[in-house]
Amino acid sequence: MYPAELKYRMPPEWAAHVRTLIEWPVRESMCWPDNYAEVCRGYAQVVRAIARFEPVTVLVNPEDAVAAAGLCGPDVELVDIKHNDSWVRDNGPTFVTGTGGQIAGVNWKFNAWGGRYLPYDLDDSVPPRLLERERIRIFNAPIVLEGGSIHVDGEGTLLTTQECLLNPNRNPGMTREDIVGLLKKYLGIETVIWLNKGLYGDETDGHIDNVACFARPGVVLIQVCNDPGDPNYEITRENLGILRQAVDARGRRLEIIQVPQPYPEYYMGKRLTLSYINFYFVNGGIILPVFGGKSRETDDIARNILRDLFPEREIVTIDGLPLVKEGGNVHCITQQMPLAGGPVRRPAADIPGGHPDRRG
Repeated sequence: MYPAELKYRMPPEWAAHVRTLIEWPVRESMCWPDNYAEVCRGYAQVVRAIARFEPVTVLVNPEDAVAAAGLCGPDVELVDIKHNDSWVRDNGPTFVTGTGGQIAGVNWKFNAWGGRYLPYDLDDSVPPRLLERERIRIFNAPIVLEGGSIHVDGEGTLLTTQECLLNPNRNPGMTREDIVGLLKKYLGIETVIWLNKGLYGDETDGHIDNVACFARPGVVLIQVCNDPGDPNYEITRENLGILRQAVDARGRRLEIIQVPQPYPEYYMGKRLTLSYINFYFVNGGIILPVFGGKSRETDDIARNILRDLFPEREIVTIDGLPLVKEGGNVHCITQQMPLAGGPVRRPAADIPGGHPDRRG
């Protein structure tokens, strides 16, 4: 049976978490291996920020365990699960919860963003190994999908882009209707809102987690560009127009909150995909990437928008530049395990240098 038939659904990111999952960086997979130490410090900054609010489990390759433990600190659990790359949002499981307090994981197929990076066999095998270790029920989905390509509101609506989910490098031969049908069966959603494209230069083929997200049911945050000379101008204007016409699964028109994009930044001649939408909800807080320099003004605007929108949450900012040089940011490197109710098994670390996780 499919998860939806068993009353499972994907909860929104702001629902309570048991823990956050992160995969430790792998030098061999990096675009810029000389930046490995900087990237590891960037990941550790995110890990330590999240650990203030909830337990963190870091998946590490054995050779990186001691270094990861030193950077992440004693309050973080390290688990030996081998992987090729370090974007657990995309190659990790998507968790769904049941009405009786059950939790399960959807194991999507993973092909490294349309076969861009090789190898990816270890990444594709992370979900079953992790879910088996945690003794969590697994549903194997017959579709290539990355977690960064979807956002849900918890009330039946899913937000995505055509550029990614309909890209022939993911599921050639599948129609839009085929994909919607599988999303309904595996995530328990009812309505899909299709934006067109993601941000300019995003090598994930337009992941939604750089573009727009639900703040709560009926409310969407979207990053916008106000410079007609910027390629993101037309992209974000079109997506705004789609959202203004959209109706969610409960029949509501959406309230739309616009967040100005950061100042363009380049690294090694390539424009970086900077996004404030790539923040991450944690229990009682939000981890927000900021970029400094010429973006200080928009950093402050984004921080204030989130502070006003979520007065009950602490807004914690981290330097997003070390991560975005490798192509992603805070949301891309994290995956939430939701609290479904009832007792939760919290295993101790099983490798040298690991530590039992702390309770939130």
